[in-house]
Amino acid sequence: MATFTVVIPFYQKQAGILCRALRSIFAQSYTDFDIIVVDDASPHPADLELAQLEPEERARITVIKQDNGGPGGARNTGLDHVPAATQFVAFLDSDDLWLPDHLNRAYQSLTGFGGDCYWASMQASEEFYYHFSMSRLEATDGAARLSQTPLLLEVPDLASAMLRNWSFLHLSCMVIGRNLFETVRFDPVLRLAAEDVLFFCDCILQSRRSLLCDEAGAMRGMGVNIFHSIDNQSPQFLRQQFNTWVALDRLEARFAQRPADVASISAYKNTARRQALWSQAGRVRRRQAPELGLLARWAWRDPALLGTLVKLGTDKFGKAGA
Repeated sequence: MATFTVVIPFYQKQAGILCRALRSIFAQSYTDFDIIVVDDASPHPADLELAQLEPEERARITVIKQDNGGPGGARNTGLDHVPAATQFVAFLDSDDLWLPDHLNRAYQSLTGFGGDCYWASMQASEEFYYHFSMSRLEATDGAARLSQTPLLLEVPDLASAMLRNWSFLHLSCMVIGRNLFETVRFDPVLRLAAEDVLFFCDCILQSRRSLLCDEAGAMRGMGVNIFHSIDNQSPQFLRQQFNTWVALDRLEARFAQRPADVASISAYKNTARRQALWSQAGRVRRRQAPELGLLARWAWRDPALLGTLVKLGTDKFGKAGA
């Protein structure tokens, strides 16, 4: 059996995207891996993509088909089917690509320093400008250098650093050991946002040692990315912000005894409230009905939403009268 199992959730409409991701796996300098592709009722079936591969490549891939459960649910299915002999699980979104030495660096780092949670940097790009490399954490969060080439870091309190700004973490750059992939799962309810953030925190909290590599492990592709295809005028935007708030609310419960972390989470929750309400105000300006049902459901779970609504209204009228 292989050292690594690669888990890929698949839901795409365009041909060629999964095959491109798979070719980036087969181009790895570390080659002891197998692959699980979870076809999440994809409009373009995974089987059509695998038909383009060589027989020896297809033999290393297991395809699991399921009713659409969202990205978290698909990854959970993959984790539930990891072979017993697998040592590490690496995640790759179907619209992303790995750089050739990603698995090799992960293996050397995790085995050399006794880690069971690892992230590489995401390659910088204009489309995803907010990603930044791990080296920045030396200045902002007191990261300690474990090795120079590649630059490998350990942050004293990675969970708190992530809660302040999680732009340096990405699922396609993440590798976890057995201690984590046997026990930690994604929240499948969070289909449009933040399921990864909750998973990151749970892995960090349970990890014996988390390692951060400054070298890029993956680059963003151009397939269907649910989160990044939604803007504040999209029909799904309010649900996405509600998903984000739900994830943050669950994080707040996990960190209830850490006031500084609760403050970070509270700030993000307030941002989600404001963005949600401004999106609905935009619908009214465009002569579209606001999504009152979901707003009512949100307000029932989160009375602070009403306070945010009052504050935004007060601020607007105050500026108008100035």
